[in-house]
Amino acid sequence: MPDFSPTSVSNNGDDPDPVTSPCISVCTVDPVSKLCIGCLRTLKEIGAWRVMTPDEKRGVVAACAERAKSISPRGRDGQPLVPAD
Repeated sequence: MPDFSPTSVSNNGDDPDPVTSPCISVCTVDPVSKLCIGCLRTLKEIGAWRVMTPDEKRGVVAACAERAKSISPRGRDGQPLVPAD
């Protein structure tokens, strides 16, 4: 399962309080949930990421962590990575 904890990274000093994107380069939107199966963001959250404030980004990262608690991890094909019980 992806780690959705907020992490700061260097960005050459442009942003005094940077937040790392939760993107893990598994960019496929689930047709049912409308969430990216890699990072669990909505398309709106993905599109707005570059203009969000650090606090807004932290809110998205927290929302992704909450979503991860109730959504099974999926591969690029949209199939569960672990067999259902």
